[in-house]
Amino acid sequence: MARMAKEKSIYSCSECGASSPKWLGKCPGCGAWNTLVETLAEPGGTGKNRFQSLARSQPVATLSEIEASDVARTPTGIAELDRVLGGGIVEGGVVLIGGDPGIGKSTLLLQALDALARQMKALYVTGEESGAQVALRSRRLGLEASQVRVLAEIQLERILATLESEAPAVCVIDSIQTLYSEQLSSAPGSVAQVRECAAHLTRTAKASGTTVILVGHVTKDGQLAGPRVLEHIVDTVLYFEGDTHSSFRLVRAIKNRFGAVNEIGVFAMTERGLKGVANPSAIFLSTHGEPVPGACVLVTLEGTRPLLVEVQALVDGGGPSPRRLSVGLERDRLAMLLAVLHRHAGIATFDQDVFVNAVGGVRISEPAADLAVMLAIQGSLRARPLPRGFFAFGEVGLAGEVRPAPRGQERLKEAAKLGFSVAVVPQANVPKKPIEGLTIHAVERVEQAIELVRNL
Repeated sequence: MARMAKEKSIYSCSECGASSPKWLGKCPGCGAWNTLVETLAEPGGTGKNRFQSLARSQPVATLSEIEASDVARTPTGIAELDRVLGGGIVEGGVVLIGGDPGIGKSTLLLQALDALARQMKALYVTGEESGAQVALRSRRLGLEASQVRVLAEIQLERILATLESEAPAVCVIDSIQTLYSEQLSSAPGSVAQVRECAAHLTRTAKASGTTVILVGHVTKDGQLAGPRVLEHIVDTVLYFEGDTHSSFRLVRAIKNRFGAVNEIGVFAMTERGLKGVANPSAIFLSTHGEPVPGACVLVTLEGTRPLLVEVQALVDGGGPSPRRLSVGLERDRLAMLLAVLHRHAGIATFDQDVFVNAVGGVRISEPAADLAVMLAIQGSLRARPLPRGFFAFGEVGLAGEVRPAPRGQERLKEAAKLGFSVAVVPQANVPKKPIEGLTIHAVERVEQAIELVRNL
């Protein structure tokens, strides 16, 4: 008997999709460590003509002669989701949304599809649940008369055939990691399957004009599972953030070819699904009866939306190796701010434990939080609270200078609207016209800000 040919295996990187004939500790493509996963090599000669009919060629055109018009958007009926998407869904657009299990991805998308189904044809493809389970969840959300079409399928070819026959205006794939193509021998969820299925769904969306929304799993590190090329294929990448034990959720746009990035939508989980929060600043501010030491309100900017967030600091006696811990802010930046405080303001914390927290579970990445963090730290160290109605913002440099923050006037107006009355801001952010009910103190250096708050 002829000996059966042994199946050949290769190792593919889960980050970039690069392949290697043998296992390596470091990926030769992106340089990531321990990301090569063993998969079966695809038979030769099948890749060239695979789904060739889906790749429609376009003639070469001169850039100045191409007609460019603003893309039409269709609102989803959920204002906070529309804000993150840039105004609504776009015809032929592909959206990738990821988040931890149970955080509310399927719930939010089912609510959005139900609202869209009232004005266009909507299809929900589920690979993780049966049609009965989706129907049960819709009843729980109060969507008894929903007109959403449902397909329980994980084979790519059947899904593509359904998209062609149904011709929906919007389609949700829940989730991309459950799909597989018969043209590939690897298992669903593998690097090759995820990459190929996403690529062909994207081509179908562009060719037919159907808006495709892909749900993606995340790894234990909070990143989207599968090759990173997945994020480059799609038009928009959204991340669900928040603790599953909390009732609040944040949806953040990481990439958006049709709108602004770093926009966030704030939702509250209720018995009837996710509801948008009209005033998100309220959940990021603590409800102290009286001002407490170590707390300072910051006006941060998330996309086009100013948000008021309370930054809390606790400085306590440490041992021979004091700890530096931050939640919601960068730990390396905290260490830098402590060094600037020591050098330029004479506030030493080298023998103290320093803990910094952003209330409400929000993540702050912009440098405009520097001044508020410093004032919170000095307030905790001196055991002196800042006055009621106080807030601050501004970037701090290594030389001790306080740099302006972008769109400072919008930040000031948002704080004044919510009843705040005293502000410490960079000199360059002082508005030309006074803002009613707001006293603004301008500073140019860190030591000026510290001295100022001591005298308030």
